[in-house]
Amino acid sequence: MYSLKKSKKVMAAYAAAVICLAAGSVYAATEHWNDASLTPQMTTKTTVSDNTDWQQWKDNWDSIKNNHEVVSVAPGADASKLNFGWESKANDSAQVRIATSKNMNGAKTFKGNASMGSVIDGDQYYSNKVTVKGLKPETTYYYQVKVDGQWQDAQQVKTGNPHDFTFMYVGDPQIGASSGQTPSGSQMKQDGEMAARNDSFNWNKTLNSALAQHPEINFLVSPGDQINQPAEDQSATKLNEQEIQYAAYLSAAALRNLPEASSIGNHDSMTSGYQNHFNVPNPFTEESNPTKAGHGYYYTYGNALFIVINANNYNAADHEALIKKAIKAHPDTKWRIVVMHQDIYGTGLDHSDSDGILLRTQLTPIYDANKIDVVLQGHDHTYARTYQLSSDGKQHASFDDLKKGQQGQSHKLLNNALKNKEFKNNYESQNLCYTIADMKQGVLHNPKGVFYMSSNSATGSKYYNLIPQQQDYIAARSQSWRPTYSVVHITDNEFTINTYDVETGTAIDDSYSIVKD
Repeated sequence: MYSLKKSKKVMAAYAAAVICLAAGSVYAATEHWNDASLTPQMTTKTTVSDNTDWQQWKDNWDSIKNNHEVVSVAPGADASKLNFGWESKANDSAQVRIATSKNMNGAKTFKGNASMGSVIDGDQYYSNKVTVKGLKPETTYYYQVKVDGQWQDAQQVKTGNPHDFTFMYVGDPQIGASSGQTPSGSQMKQDGEMAARNDSFNWNKTLNSALAQHPEINFLVSPGDQINQPAEDQSATKLNEQEIQYAAYLSAAALRNLPEASSIGNHDSMTSGYQNHFNVPNPFTEESNPTKAGHGYYYTYGNALFIVINANNYNAADHEALIKKAIKAHPDTKWRIVVMHQDIYGTGLDHSDSDGILLRTQLTPIYDANKIDVVLQGHDHTYARTYQLSSDGKQHASFDDLKKGQQGQSHKLLNNALKNKEFKNNYESQNLCYTIADMKQGVLHNPKGVFYMSSNSATGSKYYNLIPQQQDYIAARSQSWRPTYSVVHITDNEFTINTYDVETGTAIDDSYSIVKD
């Protein structure tokens, strides 16, 4: 097995990386981003939200950025449950009540727990988590959340059909990532707060557009980087900036009615903010190398098992243990879907040949052995889908020393180590660790291998270029410099994914389906 310890030169490069580099991206984002002041207004009428006017958004910004008690709704452990999470100023009992009538007649109350949460502007907040159970399929419910001793206004949520459902898959909203860009009509670059204002407006529009164009969507899947501020700097100023970004992300009105299953991105991973705001089902607390943001988790929806990997933890044994635990709990589900942030088979310039493949040699055989069907990825801010891929069945180096760069820093360590020719040659050869199992397109029946998807930015807060030479494992890719989203439709026998341009609603790629006969 190859190790950095075998090369003094490589070890020196590794040490220099540790000493000299702070977390963040090695490559700069492109000049492309989506300036909210120039974004056309929605042409599709929607009842999801009226917050699609830029001036109105700016006028309301102070109330948006300072509302740190917004409720998040997540899928529960199965389709009969919903998980609620929110922060509150008061440490009162966490409660949610739910009914089938808007006036809340006959509501059933569910209690949860509250714990110490974030400190925002010097004030201690508390993290509340409640699970609602016993929900019936294809039923409209109304819920109220008790925040600071007061029941909030009733919100609507509708359950889907577990045997025929649809979810929206988005990439890297990364609220605040347009910081440093210069808006139209201004001579000054955006600071972090103005970037959060810009990106959250576009996030709101993306959700509204998608739901107007595809009202059949039952829930949302995000492979991570909900926010931009990694906050290794634990100063109050930076943590407050992070909390503004969370407030802006959660402010989208559509999220009151749309459960979201998010994963931990590298920009989410370094503080406890993620787990203070979100309440995930079945958290894998056995993880040996967790991040401050929390853990991986799993849930089912009908005949589909979703396994959400905390890919900022580079210990593949943890992910294998989570996958096996999830499958043992649900051995008979037809579909096995992994969601993770780092794209181990991507095509973006920033990560597809760097930190995104630190886990490639380790995870690919695990996915094969556990018969994973689909892997949904983010991180690269470009669109790509692969052919059906399998591992090559060979033993590969683990690059253990580089894995020490936990929580968002590993790609910096790697790119410095790659300056050493010996390490670079070995690394590149080791990561040719796959075989293309099936190159068919369109509708595939009982294919071999695993299908990998990488999603572009859902907000346009930041984009990367495509890698100059398309990898042989990539079936289709694009970079249009426009926000996109995917719609995944799952039945007991078929998985289908289509991807759309936010503004026009037109497909940017051909449909791809896997059928299990």
